[in-house]
Amino acid sequence: MAAPALRKNSATRGMTRRQLLLSALSLPACNSGASAQQYRGMASQGVAPVPRGKPSGLPFHAGFTNVSKQAGLLAPIIYGDEGRADYLLESMGCGVAFIDYDNDGWQDIVTLTGQRRTGPTPAEATIRLYHNNRDGTFTDVTARSGLARTVWAAGITVGDYDNDGFDDIFITCWGQNILFHNDGNGVFSDVTEKAGLLHPGIRYGTGCTWLDYDRDGLLDLFVSHYAVFDPTSIPPRGKTPDCNWKGIPTYCGPGGLPQEPCRLYHNNGDGTFTDVSEKAGISAVRPGYALTAVAADFDGDGWPDIYVACDISPSLLFRNNRDGTFTERGLENGVALSEDGREQAGMGIGIGDFDTDGNLDIFKTHFSADTNVLYRNNGKGIFRDVTARAGLGVETRYVGWGTAIEDLDNNGLPDIFFTTGMVYPEVERTNPDGQYKTPSVIFRNLGNGKFEEVMDLAGPALRELHSSRGLAIGDFDNDGDVDLLIMNMNEPPSLLRNDVTGDNHWLKVLLIGVKSNRSAIGAQVVATCGGRRQARAVMAQSSYLSASDRRLHFGLGNEAVANLEIRWPNGQQENIADVAAGQLVVIREGSGVIRSEKFMRRNVAK
Repeated sequence: MAAPALRKNSATRGMTRRQLLLSALSLPACNSGASAQQYRGMASQGVAPVPRGKPSGLPFHAGFTNVSKQAGLLAPIIYGDEGRADYLLESMGCGVAFIDYDNDGWQDIVTLTGQRRTGPTPAEATIRLYHNNRDGTFTDVTARSGLARTVWAAGITVGDYDNDGFDDIFITCWGQNILFHNDGNGVFSDVTEKAGLLHPGIRYGTGCTWLDYDRDGLLDLFVSHYAVFDPTSIPPRGKTPDCNWKGIPTYCGPGGLPQEPCRLYHNNGDGTFTDVSEKAGISAVRPGYALTAVAADFDGDGWPDIYVACDISPSLLFRNNRDGTFTERGLENGVALSEDGREQAGMGIGIGDFDTDGNLDIFKTHFSADTNVLYRNNGKGIFRDVTARAGLGVETRYVGWGTAIEDLDNNGLPDIFFTTGMVYPEVERTNPDGQYKTPSVIFRNLGNGKFEEVMDLAGPALRELHSSRGLAIGDFDNDGDVDLLIMNMNEPPSLLRNDVTGDNHWLKVLLIGVKSNRSAIGAQVVATCGGRRQARAVMAQSSYLSASDRRLHFGLGNEAVANLEIRWPNGQQENIADVAAGQLVVIREGSGVIRSEKFMRRNVAK
């Protein structure tokens, strides 16, 4: 749906376009009395792809193979009924996570779950924990983990909220969110009520992220909500002609559903949290239909801000005022709407430094027949939409979800990856344009701000068709590249092992906070080498409702040494010079490198 028409009158004459947009978007939020005519689906602009240029012909040194079956990731992720979605909830899917829950230096896996809406829900439909066996395989340890819940889960965030040295897990749900404390013995305990995070009634929690917004060394919690979802008050698919895609009946929403404000919870330091949403200025902001939430310092002032991707409504950028409050500045800072002022179907968020200028940029995924958007950061938190000039407008066929800005081939230029999948499983039966299962997409970074879609150069996994949602990034086999974990609707997850060829160098950095929170969430590292300054942030959620490997990965290309500039979550600066490539370095706040580890690279011919 397009943004409201901007018609000048005596009250608006002389206003800038940005001021006009702000005025137009200050309309009241939808209420629970919405009629069927007010319902609308995800925003699609009818954008045709631009013509593709001549291929560069350059080799691509990353290659992906789906190893989920041999790795032991066999249980399907149940989410709604197969082949149909009568209500919005069934189509949205959930995130996934990499987590080193036992601190053995190897990434374990958490997958979330939904349920069947009609008929019995299979026994395997639970939150699952897979332990990394360090040989390319995983063992399902769900039964003794304490995580085995059958819920409508959506988002996951990973972080050590009590600074005891073990990562904890918070999961959003339609229903009741859950806080799982890591007891350090392979078992997680549900401490939601004890922590003060139970809420009355049913909410549709989606985005969630740990962050230390007040820099007191304790992780606080931000939660966003997609909509107020009550299936008893919403017409199901086929009951109203107004809910359709190209004339084919679909479920209704999110448009027309009432909205639920975002929440911020302050960590009291004793295992409990206090809702400070009103005090911090969070609940006063019209929330839109909020999905993924990311916390990072976008304006370089040393304090974490919050960016929220929103569906068919302006995305939100909460600027940290450094006094315990936030101001929403998405429109003013250029990340609320498309370049031409339209609402888009914001799903997933990738954060990285695509042009290696030392600033964190944003990539956001959208619905089909629209371009996913790349925002370039000027270093002060002001963003410019560079989607067209970056060459990303050639791909508008798919609905985009989980995404990342990551250097997939270690050449020093971060690439873009995103998962795809249609939301209406019934459509493809009568309209071939509505294919439900679609491939993932890679745009390789050519330098100079340009990207090129990789079609047949990235291995067999990129040709597989799934209806995918969440994506987590992590080096599960500790071989010096980044692998991909993908949530597939009503199928087992995909684990895409990356086998990088060539001689490009890499460096991984794991930070441990002391005065800062122990997980170092909110820290930022800039690796300088070869004339490039590549920035990366330690985050607790990104992509689509997912949590990735907290070890920061830097591709270095031909460079064998990098200088590191670290800004810790409490604002302190630390510089470490001449760090050799080809290793993981563990850096403790104030103590420098305390440990390093060489990884064994897979010997792969390509």
